[in-house]
Amino acid sequence: MLYFDTDCFSSFLSVNQEGILFSLYPGRMLLPKQVYDELCNPCVPHFKRKINRLCASGSLSTKEILIDTEEYRLYYELAISPPRDRKIIGKGEAAAIALAKTYNGILASNNLKDITSYVDKYRLKHLTTGGILVAAKDTGCIDEAKGNKIWCDMIDRNRMLPADSFTDYLKMTKW
Repeated sequence: MLYFDTDCFSSFLSVNQEGILFSLYPGRMLLPKQVYDELCNPCVPHFKRKINRLCASGSLSTKEILIDTEEYRLYYELAISPPRDRKIIGKGEAAAIALAKTYNGILASNNLKDITSYVDKYRLKHLTTGGILVAAKDTGCIDEAKGNKIWCDMIDRNRMLPADSFTDYLKMTKW
């Protein structure tokens, strides 16, 4: 199961490319309730309509973190009351990390600054928007030109990506 943080899922929603996600990960995508709430902000009403349609069709799931569960204890530590040497992270990031760890899933998040230490600490599998687009290219879902168009559209929608183009990202990630 992929547990999405707001930044990663919204990257695809903002450019109407969520179909890539459903092609690559059918029936395996989940939004923590905190991420759902962030995405359904009244400032972006079309996201709420899209997400509700996707949930109603069964293409996407949401999950609420219940009190007195393992995932709640971790969520609380990350988002509410971290140890002295750690800073509070966003509720969406914390929820996605807590669920990915508890259920041995994959964390889908772009916010490397806030999550890298937790990805390492909990040995989480992790994907970013860039990694998802590479997977889409590798499976023939998109070609490099389409990847560049999507990347450019995401940047135009104020998505923070680690390179100026998909081509540049591919060069960065080559071994």
